[in-house]
Amino acid sequence: MTYSKIAGTGSYTPDRILTNRDLEKFVDTDDAWIRSRTGIQQRHVRAEGETTSDLALVASRRALEAAGLTTADVDLIVVATTTPDMVFPSTACLLQAKLGVKDGAAFDVQAVCTGFVYALSVADKFIRSGSARCALVVGAETFTNLLDWNDRNTCVLFGDGAGAVVLQAAREPGIYSTHLHSDGRYADLLSVPGTVSGGKASGSPTVKMDGGAVFKFAVKVLDQVCREALEANGLAISDVDWLVPHQANIRIIESTGHKLGIDPARVVVTVDRHGNTSAASIPLALDLAVRDGRIRHGQRVLLAGVGGGFTWGSALIGM
Repeated sequence: MTYSKIAGTGSYTPDRILTNRDLEKFVDTDDAWIRSRTGIQQRHVRAEGETTSDLALVASRRALEAAGLTTADVDLIVVATTTPDMVFPSTACLLQAKLGVKDGAAFDVQAVCTGFVYALSVADKFIRSGSARCALVVGAETFTNLLDWNDRNTCVLFGDGAGAVVLQAAREPGIYSTHLHSDGRYADLLSVPGTVSGGKASGSPTVKMDGGAVFKFAVKVLDQVCREALEANGLAISDVDWLVPHQANIRIIESTGHKLGIDPARVVVTVDRHGNTSAASIPLALDLAVRDGRIRHGQRVLLAGVGGGFTWGSALIGM
């Protein structure tokens, strides 16, 4: 039987850093208020003219390098993004061209902050079915395009970035299971009721969020979907080496960890330096923990995300 396994990880954040102190200069907020409510100290913001596919390109190249593979090995590209370069072609197709990949399927997945888990699940099934042998799975966002910089409740939360993994066919399972959910009845809790073209939003182009309701919903479903993954594999939380949750804010991360009963030292947290990078947040955090030596070969890692839609999902993986 064919399985899929992560062969390499990569990430990229734009050079420009926007700190809480920077935000104080033009938004009615302050560093202490932001830190106490979100845990965020800074976020990265794309350069002028820098697009989602540009961020994805750097992260993808780094993932391929880590895997010891080249673009000639890639026969599937799945990009999770809420901020595509344009309406069409897909950001995945634009990335495919920039990489020089000339064959195989390339398409986007839109599940907002759960997007990377959705994309990973889709690519895993392609490989398990024999439809692909080597997939590039990317979460990439230029989410600052969607912000109202006068709204202190939302503009302080988000940043730009990209993360990628190379998923390769294997004889032993690397992706043990994935679990995806959605419920469109909660769409009004978190949305951007606009459209995107040329990397720019139009219509009603900025994030609208009911913060309190999102917090309660997120903690509830993250706990549930993590337990679903553990039960599906006959494991307890103590059998998992690392939890890599969506980096929405520190209170959601800590509350989820507390409900699951996992040691906080085994939860990967990057929200302080990146903010919420939507579909990029999980692969960004995963790559940083791999590169700093925390996540190692042979360990079990639980990924979990929740985002507008509402969508939520988990993936239990072996490194």
